[in-house]
Parts: sequence; structure tokens; C-alpha cells
Amino acid sequence: MLFNKYIKGDKYLWAFISLLAIFSFLPVYSASTNLVSTYGGTNTVFSYLLKHTLFLLIGFCILFFTQFIDYKYFYRMSIISMPVVLILLVFTISQGKELDGVNASRWLHIPIINISFQTSNIAGLVLFIYCAKYLAKKNKKNMNLKNSFFTLLFPIFFIIGLIFPANGSTAAIVFISVLILLFIGGYPIIGVIGILSIGVLFASIYIYSVITWGDKIPVNRVYTWKSRIENFLDHGSEENYQIKQSKTAIVLGNKFGRGPGKSVLKAFLPQSSSDFIYAIIIEEYGSLGGIILLFIYILILLRIIIIATKVQNYFCSLLVLSVGFPIINQALINMGIAVGLFPVTGQNLPLISAGGTSMWVTFFSFGIILSVSKEIVYENSNNEILS
Repeated sequence: MLFNKYIKGDKYLWAFISLLAIFSFLPVYSASTNLVSTYGGTNTVFSYLLKHTLFLLIGFCILFFTQFIDYKYFYRMSIISMPVVLILLVFTISQGKELDGVNASRWLHIPIINISFQTSNIAGLVLFIYCAKYLAKKNKKNMNLKNSFFTLLFPIFFIIGLIFPANGSTAAIVFISVLILLFIGGYPIIGVIGILSIGVLFASIYIYSVITWGDKIPVNRVYTWKSRIENFLDHGSEENYQIKQSKTAIVLGNKFGRGPGKSVLKAFLPQSSSDFIYAIIIEEYGSLGGIILLFIYILILLRIIIIATKVQNYFCSLLVLSVGFPIINQALINMGIAVGLFPVTGQNLPLISAGGTSMWVTFFSFGIILSVSKEIVYENSNNEILS
């Protein structure tokens, strides 16, 4: 079939990705009315929908071409990409770019073509692949804090340390994902606990430094984190506006929702097309719609685990888990924030929320998984183990 000629890898995963991407048009189109009323100008709902369409098309192009790349190139790419993302992160945090009057040191701005993108998403992906390579090379042998300090710990803390000041939530998610990968990859549990302790220590030192000498530290979002955590713990806080509106939207959705495009709270809920799009989905499609969406992400997780366990190459298994788990982590965190389980962090819902960099990194990650999954067919048909 012509379809099988160009679409490689796990067909179920292709179906789930396409299903979420197609469905995303409905909530993004609906929630974009909030962006029109907020920013006004020449922007219309259709212009935001067209932008989302363009992002998805580029994303599918990334997915399509990545599936043909041999996994061995990802193995080599991890080494070459590390210094590149380090340089990008340094540039990002040093430029102190402001977007719409808000500190946006997490964004790297390219002046000539006037495009901004989040380097933390790219850096996190490169770090995951690098850790998978390290664990596959060591293969559960001779791994401890001492002999892995320069080859593993230093890159981990250097990259996360550059992300943390401007984007604490992303840094925390990347750090947790790395710890999970290390545990799965056979890194000693004492070592994992040691890395966790070092990370908590460094974060505490930074936060204390900001509180003590805040004016002398250029990139400073500690007070923003503090405010969000306090608002999360104090349910009666008047500052907890986003969570209140999100919960109201969920309550209005009831079991079966108000219907597509009929959300009322989209006009009052900030970031309704990105960070809080899950609340809009539940309002319009009900708790049933929210559960079905959660179920699809769980199915994606199961396909990721199946692919990782079926492939015979150890690096491939770790690679699939390293780029797949963070996507599901991000989805669960986004949903958890919408229903009030976590403080506001600004994480998109993968393949659903409007956005550029995060969406493209997600498509690239799925492309890597599909690239590995097609090797399973190769192994089964030829009865040989990948080298």
C-alpha cells in the first residue's frame, strides 16, 4: 500500500498522534476568541487557527522525515548537540529579552527573521538522548557518582542549571525525567538519590541567594514561583484567579459538556488556548471528553513501553523511554494543573495546545520513537539483533 510505503514505524502511534493533532483544531479555534479580545489589532480567530495549522504542518513534516533517520545518528548526535544547546542556553539567559513587557529570558530571539523560540525544550530533549547514550554505553556496569561526575553529572547540572533561573518548572520536569531515566537505565539507586540531593541543594542555594541578593541577579523568577506555590496552598487567595476560572470551567462542563465552541470561561481564563486548554476541553466536551483525552495519552504511553520492550537494542529501548516519558509527564502535569492538583507552571498540553517550539520538539520526539519502532519490524522479519 502507498500508505505503508511512506508511513514507517508503529501504526498505532501514528494514529494516536494524528487523532490528537486533528482534534486540537476544535479547542484551539474555540479558545482563540480570548486571544482576539485580549490582543485585538488585525488578529482574528481564523488567523490564530491558520497559525496553529502552520505549526501542525511543520510538525508533521518534522515527524515524517525524522522517522526515516537511523537511530545510530541519534546516538552520535547526542555528543555533537550538547555544546550547541549549552551555547544557545547561555545566549538565551543573557539577552534578557522582553515580550509584551514580560521578562522572557526563557526565549531566544532571532532579530533578523523576528522569531523567538524556547531553547529549554530543545536542551531537555538533547539531554535525554545524551543520558540514554551514556546508560547504554555503560550498560549497568561501573556506574557511580565518582566515575560519572564529568561525563554525566556535569552535563545534567550544567544544562538544568541554565534552564532553572528563567524556567523553574521546565527545569524541574527535565530533572525528574532524567532521574526516572537513570533509575530505569540501571544507575545505582544510591547514585540517583545522591543526584536528587545535589539538585535540591543547588536549587536551595540559588533561591537563598535570590532572596538575599535579588537585585544583583539579573534573571530572577523566585518570587513568581513563591507566589504561585502560596496561591496554590491558599485556596481562598484572590490571586489564584487562573485556577478558580479553570475549576469553574470544569464544573460547567459537567458530564457531557456544553458543546463544541460553547465555552463561556474561555473569555475569562488566561492562556485558554495553551496552558489551560484542558479546562476548556472539559467545559465543552464534559468529564467524559477529558477522560477520553487522558485515556489516549495513556494509550500512547503503553505504545511507548511496548516499543521499548520489543526492540532488541539496549540504546534504542532507553532512547524511546527517554524521549517518550517526558511527553506523557508534561501532559499529566498540564491536566493536573487544570484540575488544581499542581501549582501553575506554564506547561502546554502536547499536540493539543497552540504553540511552536514545544509542539515541534514533541513531533521530533515522536519521530525518534517511530524511527526506532520500525526497527522492530526489521528485527522480526530478519530474526537478528541490532548491533
